[in-house]
Amino acid sequence: MRLTIVGCTGSMAGPESPASSYLLEADDADGRTWRLLLDCGSGAFGPLQSAVDPTSIDAVGITHLHPDHYADLCGLYVYLRYHPTLGTASRPCERPLEVRGPGGTGPRVAETFGMAADEDFDCMTFSSWDGAAWQVGPMRVEAFRVEHPVEAYALRVTGPSDDDPSREVSVVYSGDTDECDGIVEAARDADLLLVEAAFLEDRDEPRGIHLTGFRAGRVATRAGARRVVLTHLQPWTDPALAVAEASATFAGPIDLARPRGVHVV
Repeated sequence: MRLTIVGCTGSMAGPESPASSYLLEADDADGRTWRLLLDCGSGAFGPLQSAVDPTSIDAVGITHLHPDHYADLCGLYVYLRYHPTLGTASRPCERPLEVRGPGGTGPRVAETFGMAADEDFDCMTFSSWDGAAWQVGPMRVEAFRVEHPVEAYALRVTGPSDDDPSREVSVVYSGDTDECDGIVEAARDADLLLVEAAFLEDRDEPRGIHLTGFRAGRVATRAGARRVVLTHLQPWTDPALAVAEASATFAGPIDLARPRGVHVV
């Protein structure tokens, strides 16, 4: 699997990156590339178009319904609906894009876009995380409830290694969460843990909202994760401080998520 960082700034788009959005790609046994988008937050749809043809995305997983994680689904909808040659306004919808998220994702996106209550998305279908594994080509997606002020999930994606397709590897995306059993369970033995570190230990007091670098490292250690990529840092946070905190509690490799960065698993 290949992970491309589309956007990684926490809570809002920043001066150097849009908000949370991550593209996972994996090839099946026939050589067909499957594309799974994890979150599509504020400002993400612009750089997403530089990374991939939006019509080639097979599925979207939404961790929770804060704007920095879902708002640019509206832009994706407009592209799929109104593109003059590829959009469903000018041709029949051959394959609606499946979007899975918390309960009420479809109505929330419709409300954000200002759609009429009886208007059909046409080019998108919506479903909720229901505890069952979700198969997207060669990738298996599992959702784990985590601790955040709204219904929120960490996503564990298991699929073929890019170097050796006969070997399964796992990429875990924390979404937004504080330290809890759900994120530890999701990250168990993960080959790559893409984990938020929005807060700093000595600066940000609220609990039950976000991880710090310190707590993100502790989650990785508790779970036995092999490699950590820190993400969702606010524009005002010095990334070196988040890395230093995580290094105090996790002895393995630690990287920072950067726009357009690619991590091969």
